[in-house]
Amino acid sequence: ELAADRDLKAYSALIIDEAHERSLNIDFLLGYLKTLLPRRPDLKLIITSATIDPGRFSAFFGGAPVIEVSGRMYPVEVRYRPTDDENPERLNFEAVAESVEDLCATPGGGDVLVFLPGEREIRLAGDAIVRRSLDADVLPLYSRLTDQQQDQVFRTSRAGRRRVILATNVAETSLTVPGIRFVVDTGVARIKRYDPARKIERLPVEPISQASARQRAGRCGRVAAGVCVRLYSEESWRKRPAFTDPEILRSSLANAILQMRSLGLGAVDDFPFLDRPDPAAIRDGYETLFELGAIDDLRLLTGLAIDLVLADERDLAKFIRTNYGVAGDTLDALGAAEAEVTEQVSA
Repeated sequence: ELAADRDLKAYSALIIDEAHERSLNIDFLLGYLKTLLPRRPDLKLIITSATIDPGRFSAFFGGAPVIEVSGRMYPVEVRYRPTDDENPERLNFEAVAESVEDLCATPGGGDVLVFLPGEREIRLAGDAIVRRSLDADVLPLYSRLTDQQQDQVFRTSRAGRRRVILATNVAETSLTVPGIRFVVDTGVARIKRYDPARKIERLPVEPISQASARQRAGRCGRVAAGVCVRLYSEESWRKRPAFTDPEILRSSLANAILQMRSLGLGAVDDFPFLDRPDPAAIRDGYETLFELGAIDDLRLLTGLAIDLVLADERDLAKFIRTNYGVAGDTLDALGAAEAEVTEQVSA
């Protein structure tokens, strides 16, 4: 849309929701709108989120006013239940199942939402819960499920029977599952990280930030007073970063550079990002595009770049794999990255 309407004249107001997610698209929009507002003083910009640092965003836009709107939330009791091993790569599925069993024994009804890092962990946790023969329906939630399977999550179970929803972090902000009164927070998620040495994006399991933990706890205070069980210690929570690293600091910049060049927005080095990328990451992005033949020695777009301009990161990964011959561990990592990006895009 920016290519056809650089000043966004078709709009009188813009709302950027869930700004705390700090995706590449969100950060790009924030930077572009910062440059646009002086040219469009009539344009109203509203940035919303439940867990951002409002002072920082306000300062970025020259002291923009901050409005706090209190939501209708019921009290949430947070219980810390650390496991013996808090290594994010080794989840204790029996501890997950035990927490679910205890919550299902709580009188008063209400469903349980369990946060897990991925499809494999959902399957293993589900097996551990089923072995306890609970009077509950155990339902997975991730994007590769069919529409019919996903729809089951949004239907209430028959009277007197609880639901246990096992979900990735798409249920943290992207989806709202009805009827949740209890949350089991494993404290981890798969977070995309770019490896410049191998030029692939990995999906390691990492501890979530304090902001993400608050988002998860908030999922159980919407219909009644809730309980959030954190399978890590309070000390561990206090040591975690306040916010998740923005995507621009942990991703390849090749696609962002390609898009900015195609829109004629100048060098990524000079763009007013809320968090400025590391110079080494910028160099790596240019090197990747040069190796692909998308830019020349003067960093100008080539004919090949036209085919890539509208491509997303999945297309770029497939292009590299098809045209440059990738095998072994790297191929597996690319496939995993494609699958995870597909899940996030679907959400």
